[in-house]
Amino acid sequence: MLSPEAFRKAYSEDELAAELPDSPVASLRDLQYLYGKLYTLATTGGGKYAPYLTPDAAGDLVDTDDSLIVVRVDVSGDEPRLADDHTGSILVTRYTENLVQNISHCKYPAARGIDHSVTHQAGRNSDPEKLARYAIERLTKWATDDVVTEAAATHEDGWIISQLAELGSDEHVLEAIEDAVITSLGGESATALLTVQVKTDSDGEYRWPGEIDVFLEAMRQRKLSKLVTKNKADDSSGDATDIVTGQPARTVGTSEDPQNYFLGKQLETFPGLDIEEAWRSHPISEDAAVTVMNAEAFVEACTYRTFGAKVYYLPYFFGQPTAEKAITLYGMLYQAMMGDGDTTPIENAYMEDRELEIDGTNLRFYISAVMPHQMSRYDVFGETLNGSLHYPRELAFAHNHLVTNADAFNSNTDWTAPLPTNESWGLLTSNDSQLNAISTGWYFYQTFAERDDTDADADDPRIKALISILSGDPIAVELLLEEYVQRIIDDQTDDSEHDGFPSFLVASQFAQLCALADSDLKLLTTSDPGKESITREPTYEEHTMPIPDQLAIADGGHPADAKLESFIQNTPALAPHPDAASVTDERRGAFLLGALVGDIGSYQEYSEDRSTTLVDQYPVKSITNSRIKKVAQETIAKTLTYTRQEKKQGNGYPGTKADHIVDRLRETILDPDPDEWEIDTDDLRFYYALGVTYGMNDHPEWGQTQTDDTTETEEEH
Repeated sequence: MLSPEAFRKAYSEDELAAELPDSPVASLRDLQYLYGKLYTLATTGGGKYAPYLTPDAAGDLVDTDDSLIVVRVDVSGDEPRLADDHTGSILVTRYTENLVQNISHCKYPAARGIDHSVTHQAGRNSDPEKLARYAIERLTKWATDDVVTEAAATHEDGWIISQLAELGSDEHVLEAIEDAVITSLGGESATALLTVQVKTDSDGEYRWPGEIDVFLEAMRQRKLSKLVTKNKADDSSGDATDIVTGQPARTVGTSEDPQNYFLGKQLETFPGLDIEEAWRSHPISEDAAVTVMNAEAFVEACTYRTFGAKVYYLPYFFGQPTAEKAITLYGMLYQAMMGDGDTTPIENAYMEDRELEIDGTNLRFYISAVMPHQMSRYDVFGETLNGSLHYPRELAFAHNHLVTNADAFNSNTDWTAPLPTNESWGLLTSNDSQLNAISTGWYFYQTFAERDDTDADADDPRIKALISILSGDPIAVELLLEEYVQRIIDDQTDDSEHDGFPSFLVASQFAQLCALADSDLKLLTTSDPGKESITREPTYEEHTMPIPDQLAIADGGHPADAKLESFIQNTPALAPHPDAASVTDERRGAFLLGALVGDIGSYQEYSEDRSTTLVDQYPVKSITNSRIKKVAQETIAKTLTYTRQEKKQGNGYPGTKADHIVDRLRETILDPDPDEWEIDTDDLRFYYALGVTYGMNDHPEWGQTQTDDTTETEEEH
């Protein structure tokens, strides 16, 4: 395959433009056709037969010993005969790069049968007897194949193939070939291509298959015959308008596809499909179908697997293909093929974008995920042609910027930030691998409910979320909250690997939620007016927290009070709403209850040395609309008990312990009665969990407090 530099030198701008489609990419088939064209130009060049060749099929044989076995035939006389010159009837040599075009190999990927071309690829380490049989079959099997003989009958040089078949009917000739092959190999096994050389003029040279048009046409017809008979069709072909070129042509209905789309077995895609009439449902011309098949190498280079699905992330340029765009695109595809596989196509595109200074406004991506099933069935979902590198790239920037700069995760006072951070948690620290986490799905693996990937299906919410952020389609807030809450509950259960409340997990989920709400990305959506405020971007950076004294501020307040007020006001999901009975107020009540449970729970653990605290007594899964009032009353009562206890000991300050939380909680949790709340359970539980995390982190900086005994790192997965 040509390097990008060699590709540019091999074709002038006019030559390359003449090979490109004359319309913009408007469908997956258009994109596959463009990829197939570029692959063909880079491997077998242009021309009528180039798309039919498969140079990579035997690419590992290039420059290896005994990798090419040639039956040399002279048909220049009255009778066909084996060559009797100084080279002999059998040539065993090296298959070299400069012979690729001449050999003109066209692989038939089937366990049984011969290749489409007269050149045939033997199995690995075939013994001499088997190789001799394959050599003989160039005359006895390929030359007598029905499709080959039909092609020969209508070609002016068809007599050459007829002469091969005639020579193959002579038993003495076949024995001579067998003996010569075995002798030439010295009894050793080999992995090789088997082909022929033919002399047609008495004073001419022995020519390779690629130099004889009838061999190439027979190869073409044989490959085309498979495009109309797949899935037991007799002849799925007919005259129609090609969906790729827009030109009238003989179209085929059962051609192969690099992504396994449009298969005869996908009856749900084509209800009531008659396989013989498939060309009517999806008409693609013969030559276009073969070119599309050649896209496979590039398509596969731009895919990766995650959550049991195969994700396609295929780059292209918006608008009419030009020579310059084609060269740039080829460079991206070439690098994807030759890369080490450690990075995703998204990261590769990002690096190419920076290196080549690609106009990002014109760079687009086809994105989809495919879930394979048994019996060659595939579920395709999340498909779009309008994907952009902008979304995963900017989401990575937004997330890193948030956890680095937002005062929700950073404090410029002697008091802790609202939410905890931990360098061992990828979502709580700025890191260079954030783009990788987003593109691989690890971004959601860290926050969504855990699943067994071997049982993954097309409804996997992690895959839905991944495809959404790759394509720029907003994610439903309802999906996020459901997944967040289930993961919190799973991690807080007694048999979990986490001992204690998973505060770093909750902080990670909230950071993710805030990043997705970035106003430039708008990656959150909801149809529920009560959740609309969650989709709005927080304003933490615009309202830097005041710098109060550790114990008191000028007006006699407390630093914790200023911090809580700032966090609530700058979090749209919690900020007071003009409607006193709004879901936002109810959500704030759940958050404040969680904050008090977390605050008093931490006090119990560190001051009272209690192994079971309010955090354990009121786990997330126990919080419902019907129970939240009772939990609030009991928690406030416990708070008052500790307040009196501290005052007796002379350790308390005027007022109620945690009064900055208690006073606000009383305003939100009791009126209206929680039994009448409209907030749904996942919404209620997530913001309760966020409050617990906030409360457990609401203290002076006594040093790093680990609330999770087990931290989760990317290396663990």
